[in-house]
Amino acid sequence: MFQGMRFYAYHGVFAEENTLGQPYLVDVEAYLDLRKAGQSDRLEDTIDYSLIYRLVQEIMEKKVYRLVEAVAEDIASQLLRTFPQVEEVKVKVTKPTPPIPGQYAGVAVEIRRRRDDGGDLA
Repeated sequence: MFQGMRFYAYHGVFAEENTLGQPYLVDVEAYLDLRKAGQSDRLEDTIDYSLIYRLVQEIMEKKVYRLVEAVAEDIASQLLRTFPQVEEVKVKVTKPTPPIPGQYAGVAVEIRRRRDDGGDLA
């Protein structure tokens, strides 16, 4: 599980979001069988967490989406495509400071995708 990965990115519907950017937080949970890694104590038997971070960083900082829903969907599908041992992922993307008047901690979307949800994940 990765909690609170922080990025500065340019996703958003409004032009100001695309030019000024804003901070984002991303949480990722990856579900896979960890028994072998637990018994062997070898990195080769699990997922190198730094690779997950780099994959999410690439999507957050190099791509631009209008909706956080699309950001979360890309992260989930890329995680399932890149790591065949992962059976399910949960991705939460939070905008702590969206351009919406009012006082709140942020807005977020959270999605959960399984390898067998369809699509071209094979």
